Amino acid sequence: MKVEQIYTGCIAHAAYYIENNGEAAVFDPLREVQPYIDRAKKDGAKIKYVFETHFHADFVSGHLDLAKKTGAEIVYGPTAKPGFDALVAEDDQTFSVGNYSVKVIHTPGHTMESTTFLLIDENGKEHGIITGDTLFIGDVGRPDLAQHVIADLTEEKLASHLYDSLRNKIMPLSDDLIVYPNHGAGSACGKMMSKETTDTLGNQKKTNYALRPDMDRETFIEELLTGLTPPPGYFPKNVLMNIQGYESLDDVMTRGQQPLSPRAFEAAANETRALILDTRPADVFAKGFIPNSINIGLDSNFAMWVGELIPDIKQQILLVTEPGKEEESIIRLARVGYDHAIGYLKGGFDAWQDSDFEVDSVNRISVETFAEKMKSGSAKVFDVRKKSEFDSQHVIGAINTPLNQINDHLASFPVEGTFILHCAGGYRSMIAASILKLRGFDNLVDVVGGFNEINESGKVETSDYVCPSTLL
Repeated sequence: MKVEQIYTGCIAHAAYYIENNGEAAVFDPLREVQPYIDRAKKDGAKIKYVFETHFHADFVSGHLDLAKKTGAEIVYGPTAKPGFDALVAEDDQTFSVGNYSVKVIHTPGHTMESTTFLLIDENGKEHGIITGDTLFIGDVGRPDLAQHVIADLTEEKLASHLYDSLRNKIMPLSDDLIVYPNHGAGSACGKMMSKETTDTLGNQKKTNYALRPDMDRETFIEELLTGLTPPPGYFPKNVLMNIQGYESLDDVMTRGQQPLSPRAFEAAANETRALILDTRPADVFAKGFIPNSINIGLDSNFAMWVGELIPDIKQQILLVTEPGKEEESIIRLARVGYDHAIGYLKGGFDAWQDSDFEVDSVNRISVETFAEKMKSGSAKVFDVRKKSEFDSQHVIGAINTPLNQINDHLASFPVEGTFILHCAGGYRSMIAASILKLRGFDNLVDVVGGFNEINESGKVETSDYVCPSTLL
């Protein structure tokens, strides 16, 4: 049986495509659906079903557009209550895709409608399971997301459901089944996912902490809930979009792909109070940018940081991109529900600069200069990495202010005297620098290469974290 995994690394997402005898099905599609349509066309197949494992939180699924454009039927598992036409399947119900079969296995826990789809080939042999966020490679889905939409669904209740789903529905299945999860390492939908994106169920039974056969319910719940970090703020909003429906991506693209001259761009910014979002790489942004713009580069976890740092999912956005990256920027915003891009700067930042409009920049220093400032004792250093990264190793004397909390700690930054920012490599610290610049802090500098370069140079004293339980 051929199962095609279509993996999108920037949001650590896996969609799946199967085809047999002229019929095809897509599982958990992304917002932009044309690649799936093109794939089926290449096979000479008609997309018959769009299967959804659950109402996703970390991205807006493409189920509505895909169904509208192909005539496919949207299928959810038991208990789902979508706000649009869809088939809500029964547990153990089977669907045919050509000579293949797709069997519904209701596996509540991540969410109550979470469903695993068992794939059966043309000979009746069970091939694999598309598990959504129920089972990952090395991990299982976090049970604390649904309560942000339905208060009664506490994380303890969902974790208990997940325990039953894994023990009674997943673990009894054959060891040779291939596990096809919805996410890999880097997703916020789990806490310790493997970088591998498929495995056999038998190997997961041996290696996945949550599938230990001797694990009782209380131990499972305790281990599952330990170490969970708060989910990104946009997650509940994406869930509601996936439940209630959303605007077609075609309309979103039409609105966002409006080229604006520098003068028209400035006028739009003043009239609409739109956020100016610059998606160029950090090192390019630092050399020159439009004042009051925020830098979130496309070259890393763009969607996640947009969701973390732009609280209003309906915020109007004006884009500054590298030439040719306008469409990609709009699509990647729409993947996480930010549908209100209203135009982009035609000709990019060069056009703005050539028109003699005001520009700003971020001062950056080398590791060598940073080391000199540390030796003089005159530098106040802010490390914007996650707390876990900071705890692992950090510059002695640095203050940890994680990027996703920066707006809550503006009072921590000095208004007089230069202070220094760094992250691991420069991506997050440039986001922080742009936010602080917008807030009126012009007395900052950024370290080129971040902590990775600082640590490698050996020129600055760092401290390793020692777990208190190991102290004598």
